[in-house]
This record gives sequence, structure tokens and C-alpha cells, in this order.
Amino acid sequence: MRILRSISELSELPGPLFLAIGVFDGVHLGHQAVISTSARHAKEAAGTPVVVTFDPHPAKVLRPDDAPHLLTATQHKISLIRDLGVAHLLVLHFDRAFAATTPEEFVRQLVTHSHPLSEICVGHEWSFGKGRAGNLTLLKELGATCKFDVVGVPAVTLNGEVVSSTTIRRAVAAGDLVKATQMLGREYTILGTVMEGEKLGRKLGFPTANLSAHSEQFPPNGVYVAEARLEGALYRGVANLGYRPTVNTGKTGRLLELHLFDLNKDIYGAEVEVRFLRYLRPEQKFENVDALAAQIARDVQAARESLA
Repeated sequence: MRILRSISELSELPGPLFLAIGVFDGVHLGHQAVISTSARHAKEAAGTPVVVTFDPHPAKVLRPDDAPHLLTATQHKISLIRDLGVAHLLVLHFDRAFAATTPEEFVRQLVTHSHPLSEICVGHEWSFGKGRAGNLTLLKELGATCKFDVVGVPAVTLNGEVVSSTTIRRAVAAGDLVKATQMLGREYTILGTVMEGEKLGRKLGFPTANLSAHSEQFPPNGVYVAEARLEGALYRGVANLGYRPTVNTGKTGRLLELHLFDLNKDIYGAEVEVRFLRYLRPEQKFENVDALAAQIARDVQAARESLA
């Protein structure tokens, strides 16, 4: 997949261009409908489909103190879009200057650098441009003026409920990973970078990988049977999510730690995609580290039995 970083790079692609535009946090079933519709129309017209998205999530810039946790950070989102078979992805840097762009100017830039622009495909409630002044109605008016088609893809529903990033985020936070999986069209995972920790797990006999997630939505605190994809290989093990009350050294943030079976190498700096397979128990505080180590041993045994 070729990743573009500026609208001007669209001029390097053979037209006609078919653009699927959206934030696409989660790349859920509704997002997939937008992307697949655009790709299908491009194929029918022998055109070039391009997915257009933004980094960071606009809410992180426009309302940083009230921005939601993400379902997918940009690195994760790119990976998921690649898995859909997308050949061209335009990732636009979203900052205050970009947010000040009017809807008309944004569309003008797309038209100018596409040779030609044949279609823009978005979700039916998509808004864009300064003050979110642009919507599907305005986009269709601009399309009529600039000679490109506009497609607003209807909402996708599941069991009578609209599939949305907000709904999925709430399901994950509540621990309803079954609902999240159904709406995503894939199992919910978190992408994190392995950071060097205090090596306490190694001292207890259970070395762990400490993950720095990218503002992604965590499920409830506790211990899980987990699966991790690392450098193309799949490992299974135990994940602990929470505040480590027994050994907390003053850190206030939630931590995600992984003890992966049959992994005997340092993986600092590696990107790891974590899937939560089964909830084992809530997080708890133990009298001392010996009691903690004994419980970890029981957790590992329970995880191995579950996986077997």
C-alpha cells in the first residue's frame, strides 16, 4: 500500500480518482462500507480508489481535554486499512491550521490535484471543514459545480443499533468485547509499543512486556488470557491491565503488561497487537510480592488450561 501525506500527491495517481474520506477510527463495519463502496465504483470505472483519513484524530486537536479514547491509533488504523486490500492511502496531518480550512477550499484542493476527481464517498453524517460547516448536502452542491459525484453511504446497523465508534468504545469500556467484535467485523485489539519497565515481573519469575498504548480504549481492569502478534508471529499468554496496586510506585496511569509464553528475547521498541481472549479475574492488592507471585503462577496455569 502506498501512503501519501499531502493532497498534492494525488496528482501522481492515474485518474479518474475515487476518494473514500473519513476519520475511520476503528475501521468498523460502517467505515468498511464506505471504503468498499468507493473501491467498487472505482473498479467499475477503471479508476483509482484512494482512502483519505486524518492524523491525529480531529478531536485530539479541537477539544484535547475532552477527546475520546481511540479505537485505533494511526499506526493501527493504517495496518487495518492495508488489510482491506487498499492500494492508496492519503493520511492528512490535522492541526489548527488545517482545521481552519473552509469546506469549499478543502474540496477545491482535492479537485485541483486529482486528474480528474470522479467521486467522493463518505458516511451519510460526515461533516468537514472549518467549524464542521461542511456536510453531505454542501458536498453534493460542490460536486455538481465541480463535476464529481458524491455518495453518502447509509448507516450500518446491527441488531437494530447503528454501528459507530462511540458505541463500540462504550462496549469495550464495559467489557462487552463480543458486541465490539460484531460491530468491528474483527476482534478488538490494542496496538502498543513495548517500553522498558522496572523488570519486576522478571524478578518474580514471570518476565513481562510493558506496553505504551496510543490513547486507545482499554477494557475493564483485570487479568486476561491474551494473544499478541509480534513481528509476524503469534504468542499467547497473560495480560494484566490496571494500576498494579501491590507494587505501585506512584504511577497514576493504567498499565498494560504482557507475560507471553515461549518468548525468550528482548522486544523493547517493538509494536505488539494485543487481543483479549478471556477475562480471568479482577485486579487486586496482595499482602506482599510473594503472594502476588503465587497468584501470577495460578493465572498462568489457568491461562494455559484455557488455551489448551
